[in-house]
Amino acid sequence: METKHKQQSIGRDKAVALAISEWWLGLTPREIATFQLFTEELSMPFGIFHEALEKTLGRPVWTHEFALNFDGIAAELLGEKGAPTMEEIINLIPAAKRILVVV
Repeated sequence: METKHKQQSIGRDKAVALAISEWWLGLTPREIATFQLFTEELSMPFGIFHEALEKTLGRPVWTHEFALNFDGIAAELLGEKGAPTMEEIINLIPAAKRILVVV
């Protein structure tokens, strides 16, 4: 599947150096989310990125969305489209792998 939005590689060494430097301290959630979403290598603890993205988008971002909906998250972050519905988020998971428990 081809994606409209692309990530750039900064290389492993630079990503590790950035993570050690804690470069994100003092930045806004939008700045953190934008940099990390469009950078191939993780340059901070995943939890920092995840929280920044959720604050920026104003909604929970489910872990499977990172792998199965990169283009959708990127378009949402850039204001190109709205947030997905819960049904759309659930439907990202292949039907054979879905198990839902309703209490």
